[in-house]
Amino acid sequence: MSSPIHKSDAAGRLGTDPLGRLLLRFSVPAITGMVVNALYNVVDRIFVGRGVSEAALGGLALVMPLMTFSMAFAMLFGAGSATMISLRLGQGRRDEAENALNHCIFLLLGIGILFTVTGFVFLEGLLGLMGAQEGSQSILYARSYFRIILIGTVFSTIGFGLSHCTRAQGFPGITMIGMLIGAGLNIILDYLFIMVLRWGVEGAAWATVISQFCSFMWILSFGMSKKAVLHIKPSSFKPSFKIVTEIVSFGSPQFLMQSIMSGVQILYNTSFGWYGAAALGVANGGDIALSGVNIVNSIAMLIMMPIFGLNQGAQPILGFNYGARRYDRVLKAYLGAVAVASSICILGFILVQAFPLYIIRFFVPQGSDALYSFTPWAMRVIFLTLPLNGFQIISANMFTVTGRPKISIILNLLRQFIILIPCLIIFGRIWSLWGVVAAAPVADGFSFILVGFMILRELKKLRAVSEPAV
Repeated sequence: MSSPIHKSDAAGRLGTDPLGRLLLRFSVPAITGMVVNALYNVVDRIFVGRGVSEAALGGLALVMPLMTFSMAFAMLFGAGSATMISLRLGQGRRDEAENALNHCIFLLLGIGILFTVTGFVFLEGLLGLMGAQEGSQSILYARSYFRIILIGTVFSTIGFGLSHCTRAQGFPGITMIGMLIGAGLNIILDYLFIMVLRWGVEGAAWATVISQFCSFMWILSFGMSKKAVLHIKPSSFKPSFKIVTEIVSFGSPQFLMQSIMSGVQILYNTSFGWYGAAALGVANGGDIALSGVNIVNSIAMLIMMPIFGLNQGAQPILGFNYGARRYDRVLKAYLGAVAVASSICILGFILVQAFPLYIIRFFVPQGSDALYSFTPWAMRVIFLTLPLNGFQIISANMFTVTGRPKISIILNLLRQFIILIPCLIIFGRIWSLWGVVAAAPVADGFSFILVGFMILRELKKLRAVSEPAV
């Protein structure tokens, strides 16, 4: 079989192969990739908590909103281009799909450079906005860590963004291998730089930068090889404002979700730092609360990243079949993704409710009594509505796939902003630190009801136009 036929089949199988096999084939690498991506941050936190100090763990919490915001742009252009590629391949418009890929690489490069320059120029001002209280030791660690992370921002942005496009072409395994290379190297270097060489948070940052560069080189080399369905060809790049607009439109729901997550992280840092200083009854209560919520966020990341990976793995299947008007396959793929996402969330819920202190000690084996008292309680409360989250994420993405990203944006805003932010502010003023902890599950409960109402109407429409399953 010739190479062109083989590459065409890689995309065409999205509309013909059994959905269960497709969902498994695309979702397992995507889930692996997202978990591996989360491990870049989580592994740093584990080694920093074990090899540096409790306050250093709080410093990484202060930096996290900035890193989340950087990833938001990678998702804006990467996920947006991937959706456009899936739709155009499903419609048989290969040239437009390839031009979208080339737009993606230039957009990612530009935003990566801009973020790096902005970060270095406004470093002190940005860290001052991240939520540290006066006299905090954590901000010293945050400054040392983020200065190094900025050096690798261009590589991490391009690598993460291009991974979406590679998956959309029918090669999820390539993305998985690249991220596995980066994660494995990150673990090795974290141990070497922190535990052996004693470089502290600087060692964690260098381990992340070097690992992300290697992952970037892997995914870029594939995109420029003959094995890819679509190729990165700067020489054949045809700038088009219309394509940029479409990419931004398709990627805006995930971008907004990540951006709002960054803003919420800042509000969380400020709230935990402010109320923790008074509520925990110790001099460094603000730093302890920051360290505790950093551990909780690490566990949340490990649980939710598989959901985001499943969402990304299902997106090419949903997008291709919707573009090909195979609505019966769209419906079945959606229901399968929801079932898997909900199962992951339920399993995570059981683990965090049953073993919170064990999980915390894994991050900080010799933490303070205040940390061990506050964090298990906070973890149990924050994760009360975790079983509902998988359904909400997969359902909101359905409206992007069906060409209505504005609805998806609104649904994501409900959970991450419209309901959550008022809860954080109002509950914090009424119940101090304990109110801040309770805000997330309350917001999740309300948004679950609203998302459920919207998606039931959408499923009814899909059933009405579905062709009989073959």
